[in-house]
Amino acid sequence: MKDRIHKFEQNGTYILLDINSGAVHVIDKMIYDMMDTFDGTNDNEVLKALDGKYPKEDLTEALEELHELMKMQQLFAPDIDIPPTFAQTGIVKSLCLMIAQDCNLRCKYCFGDGGSYGQERAVMSPETGKKAVDFLIEKSGPRKHCEMDFFGGEPLMNMKTVKAVTEYVHQREKETGKKIKLTLTTNGMLLNDDNIKWLNENDFSLVLSLDGRKEVHDAMRPDVGGNGTYDRVVKNFKKCLDSRKGGNYDYRGVYTFLRGTYTKNSMDFTEDVLSMNDAGFDILSMEPVVLKDSPLGFTEEDLPRINEEYDRLTEAYMKRHREGKGFFFFHFNMDLSNGPCVAKRLSGCGAGHEYFAVAENGDLYPCHQFVGREKYRLGSLDEGVTSKDLPQYFRESHVLNKPKCRDCWARFYCSGGCHANADLFHGDIRQPYEVGCEIQKKRLECAILVQALLKLEKENNEG
Repeated sequence: MKDRIHKFEQNGTYILLDINSGAVHVIDKMIYDMMDTFDGTNDNEVLKALDGKYPKEDLTEALEELHELMKMQQLFAPDIDIPPTFAQTGIVKSLCLMIAQDCNLRCKYCFGDGGSYGQERAVMSPETGKKAVDFLIEKSGPRKHCEMDFFGGEPLMNMKTVKAVTEYVHQREKETGKKIKLTLTTNGMLLNDDNIKWLNENDFSLVLSLDGRKEVHDAMRPDVGGNGTYDRVVKNFKKCLDSRKGGNYDYRGVYTFLRGTYTKNSMDFTEDVLSMNDAGFDILSMEPVVLKDSPLGFTEEDLPRINEEYDRLTEAYMKRHREGKGFFFFHFNMDLSNGPCVAKRLSGCGAGHEYFAVAENGDLYPCHQFVGREKYRLGSLDEGVTSKDLPQYFRESHVLNKPKCRDCWARFYCSGGCHANADLFHGDIRQPYEVGCEIQKKRLECAILVQALLKLEKENNEG
């Protein structure tokens, strides 16, 4: 029964998580101590273990409350069964188009070899992009809503194909009744007035890459000539954001958010998150770099410092919220009452069976991070998916089929972590990247605390 709960103290608050149901309970120190012993069947053992530390009547009352939570399946909830859908062929829901396997920056932590992904620098032709649209429509079956991401390198280096593919998307939507949500990730260097106007007219969601403070960003994200880029891209990002009528969100439901990366050189990343917010952006994300055998990458020795920084970020986040200056931080956003479906909780992003990346030449890979790793080539737009086993192997690589994930308290939140990172470090998508796991767990604890506190404070204010 103990493997069905996770309790922790975060920033002075005690939290009890029921793993299978996802129920989160803000508790006091007494219940926190009780859960060292309580398994749902041993009330007398609990009373004996804490005799003299807490009044018996308080312990008895708390035990009654715990049993009530068990009746509601919010404590020691039953295990989740594997849905039969995992034995079936996946329906494609999303494609990532490598519009430009080339880039006008030379980010020092780039996993894509400066945008080339270990191959010749090249851009996707309009014809290949249109084939990708047809592939998505055909392989999505009865699914009405699909997604297409324009990625690179830097996709704005190939606006000819971006525009041609987008025009074709709109044509095929009218012909088929499908709805294809479009997203583009950009470093901002080419985000000029004409591009901004066109992206807005075509309802693009945008992911804008910025690493926080000027000195951090310039050190990590220089241009081809080695010059800093912060001032140029922030100017373009602000212009883009101002052009969207509703700010980060407008009436069409598209979003615009800044995504940063922190490295071993910037483990004080709270300052970078706050810097982006102070610059006028309020939908943010900050990811840990994932590098193997690099001085910028992380090791187990860095985890205490990273954990300490997430504590700082949590305090800063809540402080700004209480001051009426709150912002949206992607990794603190969780739904504690109505989380994702069981299949999503088990398998995450769907890479390799519901989500594919299309290289500039039309080759298919499980996701953009696998592009160039030839053992993971799945086929091509012309051939279709020719790999007989890999898509199903990805589909069945959910948390209950990963030995290190099966008993981890965070398994239904991280969904087993990133397959590409697991392959990078271990050559096996079912053997997670351990440092990434520890960072993810810490971040989840912070997120659970934030959402629990926001809910309590809202209820108190309404009361």
